[in-house]
Amino acid sequence: MAAKADRRTPLVVVGDALLDRDLTGSADRLAPDAPVPVVSECAERIRPGGAALAAYLAARDGREVTLITGVGDDPAGRALRELLEPWLNLVPLPLTGTVPEKTRVLAQDRPVVRLDRGGGRVREATDEARDVLRSARAVLVSDYGRGAADALRDALAARPPLVWDPHPRGGPPVPGTRLVTPAEKEARGFAPSEARPGGLRAAALNAAALVRDWRVAAVTVTLGSRGALLSYGEHPLLVPAPAAHHGDSCGAGDRFAATAAGLLADGALVGEAVEGAVSAATAFVAAGGAAAVPPAGSDRALAALPDTDDPRVLAARIRAEHGTVVAAGGCFDLLHAGHVGLLQAARRLGDCLVVCVNSDASVRRRKGGGRPVNPLADRVRVLRALACVDAVAVFDEDTPERLLGDLRPDVWVKGGDYAGADLPEAALLQEWGGQAVLLPYLDGRSSTALLARAAEGAR
Repeated sequence: MAAKADRRTPLVVVGDALLDRDLTGSADRLAPDAPVPVVSECAERIRPGGAALAAYLAARDGREVTLITGVGDDPAGRALRELLEPWLNLVPLPLTGTVPEKTRVLAQDRPVVRLDRGGGRVREATDEARDVLRSARAVLVSDYGRGAADALRDALAARPPLVWDPHPRGGPPVPGTRLVTPAEKEARGFAPSEARPGGLRAAALNAAALVRDWRVAAVTVTLGSRGALLSYGEHPLLVPAPAAHHGDSCGAGDRFAATAAGLLADGALVGEAVEGAVSAATAFVAAGGAAAVPPAGSDRALAALPDTDDPRVLAARIRAEHGTVVAAGGCFDLLHAGHVGLLQAARRLGDCLVVCVNSDASVRRRKGGGRPVNPLADRVRVLRALACVDAVAVFDEDTPERLLGDLRPDVWVKGGDYAGADLPEAALLQEWGGQAVLLPYLDGRSSTALLARAAEGAR
């Protein structure tokens, strides 16, 4: 499995690391001395935050990651190192002060209050950090306004990053950056338009203005549950979210930026990268947001998936490690670009991808005589050869409900040409807390269309 991870372009993340802490409990009464909830039986969990979360998520995608960030020898800095070092290469920058910490208190999984401490800022760049940037093949800047990007601005300007995730307290992206990813409120602050705040018109005007003002190739304004709006300076492209989720969105921006940067690094077009990032961020929120990210320090084995051909064993292993099991299904008779794009996007949603493929008999019942063109053994062999596919499971029924009941995936993926009513598996997934999602499909790609064109050409 390690060979699959090696096919992904290494990523360098530059930005400001935070240490995030969640105190999660329950609240069923108010304090007697003040009208505030009493949160009891709190469980504590720490995780990487800020640029460290973006880097960690990219590393969990199976990518080699180097993080250039401010980190000292204070308790928060030491805790952050312990969380990150099993996963990625850390290049520290000297800090003035201590690593920023953000503590959320949650009751019934909803935030009650946030406590911030530690105002550390990056003091200066280092020769090591500059050397890493000079040799980097792909760079993501995750700017949380605490000095890392500013300290390395000259090195970043010499080789503009693929993605720059900005912050109101940080500086502008360097000219030539390929994609900048402000949230809607951030874009409004950077380039306030006269259109009604919160509307698509305002987002489009702000994005176009920022493309010009920042002299970057593209700006995508993330719109939460509505998706994202991509602008190259003129007519924008709206990429809707595959589903609307209103859970904990903490960390969704980092998931978006890490996914977009990875896709661009591997050769995707900007529009394709934004589509993949919207899908990944949507699934991230559906799974519980940053609070549901598996513990960073305890499950490095997920990056090297078990060497097994049994998809059930694989799924059980990933669940035991608190990872996310993703499944996708189809006939995959004539594998084409639409299939590959769908499976690549599906794999980025979790820690393993199991492809559920129809048997020959199942394909004949669904597609009619003459199908499949390729027998099951050939279809399985081709699927297993894809870097994004970790295991293949075969089902003989018309739909894969029984197989899904065995695998119990966290996410079930279908192409965007399906309507909600065409997903009988969606209700099944809900039985164990899973989620069915639709991912965009490349227009005009289908096995049926390929066969029709081939038949036409033979006449």
